Amino acid sequence: MASPETVSIVIPAFNEEQAIAGVVTQLLALAPWAEVLVVDDGSSDATASCAEHAGARVVRHPYNKGNGAAVKTGIREAKGEIVLLMDADGQHDPEDVAAVIGPVGPYDMVIGARSSADQDLLRALGNAVFKALASWLTGRPIPDLTSGFRAARRERLLEILHLLPNGFSYPTTSCLAFLKAGHNVSFVPIRARARVGTSKIRALRDGTKFLLLIFKIVTLYSPLKVFFPVSAASFLLGLGYGLWNVLASGPGHGKIPMGSALLIQLAVVVFLFGLISEQIASGQDRR
Repeated sequence: MASPETVSIVIPAFNEEQAIAGVVTQLLALAPWAEVLVVDDGSSDATASCAEHAGARVVRHPYNKGNGAAVKTGIREAKGEIVLLMDADGQHDPEDVAAVIGPVGPYDMVIGARSSADQDLLRALGNAVFKALASWLTGRPIPDLTSGFRAARRERLLEILHLLPNGFSYPTTSCLAFLKAGHNVSFVPIRARARVGTSKIRALRDGTKFLLLIFKIVTLYSPLKVFFPVSAASFLLGLGYGLWNVLASGPGHGKIPMGSALLIQLAVVVFLFGLISEQIASGQDRR
């Protein structure tokens, strides 16, 4: 297990005055961490003062930038070799910290994976779809794609800092980026408690962003994972449409329709774009 003196606990917070003091107090009672760092993302309540009074080091944004922006500030400001990220709303149990930071070393990132029973029905269904898609695209089972409870070496996090969005999608981005970069990622089961206050995540808005980010990260590292299925679907659809038209028109009358030809041409173009993108991605890996 990593020594607590090497661990910076980074907590992004926005209007979490009801929960932040309790979270910080429980963490400080567990071990002599390098620091408990709260990044106040332009809160309009007493989040910053509550965190300071509880014993945390506080860095403040002058205005609200987003959860991911607060995480990036925390990673840059962290003093420890290992960064543990967790939410400020009380849903992450401090007693699970040891389980999350323990495997860091052999693993570059360790993610606390929640069970579907710990999530409401809508969020559990959405996460199931994202997990299935991400697992297929990365070739690795992903028990929890959106958990914000994770630990990683700070130097590894700095490598992907430019990829992290300013919104709520940093867990998705960091997980996929680590996996596609070939880093060692582990998932450990954790307990998720009911959060204090109301969630700031909106299912439709943020769900769409999560989906786009999955394709963005996978396209960055393995473009053919995205381009080839699109190309294959277009080719098969065009070929099937053409054959059906020839057979349905009868002997000597069937012609390959323009739509079929266009679909096959589209398949070729998409596949070639995928090959070019794959070469670009491979060149980036060698630098």
